[in-house]
Amino acid sequence: MRIILSPAKKMHVDLDSLPWQNLPDFLDKTQMLRQTMRAMSYEEIRKVWKCNDTLARLNVERLQKMDLRKNLTPAILSYEGIQYQYMAPGVFNEEELAYVQEHLRILSGFYGMLRPFDGVTPYRLEMQAKLPVAGAKDIYAFWGDCLAKALFAQTDCIVNLASKEYSMCISRYRSNDIRFVTCIFGEIRAGKILEKATMCKMARGEMVRFMAERHVKSPEELKEFDRMQFVFSPDHSDNETYVFLKNNG
Repeated sequence: MRIILSPAKKMHVDLDSLPWQNLPDFLDKTQMLRQTMRAMSYEEIRKVWKCNDTLARLNVERLQKMDLRKNLTPAILSYEGIQYQYMAPGVFNEEELAYVQEHLRILSGFYGMLRPFDGVTPYRLEMQAKLPVAGAKDIYAFWGDCLAKALFAQTDCIVNLASKEYSMCISRYRSNDIRFVTCIFGEIRAGKILEKATMCKMARGEMVRFMAERHVKSPEELKEFDRMQFVFSPDHSDNETYVFLKNNG
């Protein structure tokens, strides 16, 4: 079983807490992306990033100075987004860290797919970015099916905690012998399931923590998740979609 998770836009450098263990598997392709972006004008790369001047200038500086092999941070400690705050990997014990290293895979527009202790440096590149590179029209086309093939070689069961933007680079290539379980976190409003972005990110991080603490080995164990007032709803779920609804009562 493997868990897939989205990255976060906000990143930082942490050279002290825990050492990184490996370089990312797709570093050759990452170097191609870096080279392409470095050759672009400021206005061109700003349009790709879709950000304000302050962020654009910060990331241009990062792009020019980045070393993909030195002064690296373990991926799981590098991302600062809400789901990583709720996962709180900084307080995992050794067994929980070993669990996520084996089971968790972070999808990335820049690095492709990361193990938690792969060494990374701060970057900005979303999976849905319209960046032509190496004959591919965008980042989805650049990565193609290589991430999915690498993941399917490791397991035939995937727990999807990633956003659709990222999960589709895996799900679109799955075959019938791959079990792909997507977790949905929401509330019932006017008879429909409403998903709120921030709440979903919080719950995804909390779910990773739940799995690490319990050393979850199969998707069925996820049905016991009961944090942040979420409970599993069998009436809204099936074999490939697990729905957790907010219990506000």
